[in-house]
Amino acid sequence: MKTKITVNSNGSLKVEGDFIVVDAQGNEYNLQGREVVSFCRCGLSNNKPFCDGAHRGHFEHNAVAFDLPPRKV
Repeated sequence: MKTKITVNSNGSLKVEGDFIVVDAQGNEYNLQGREVVSFCRCGLSNNKPFCDGAHRGHFEHNAVAFDLPPRKV
């Protein structure tokens, strides 16, 4: 399955599929077999980089897809 990232309105980035997550030094997080995780976008999670739901009522962003500008060459 191709990895899918969903930008949730007023919430996290949900990642589904076949992926690994590493820290800045390249060490792999043990996801305990999970194929779906959510990443914090609000900065309030006590479980960063993962979402713990702390954003509820404290983070607003209406996720609507748009086209990025052309890549700079």
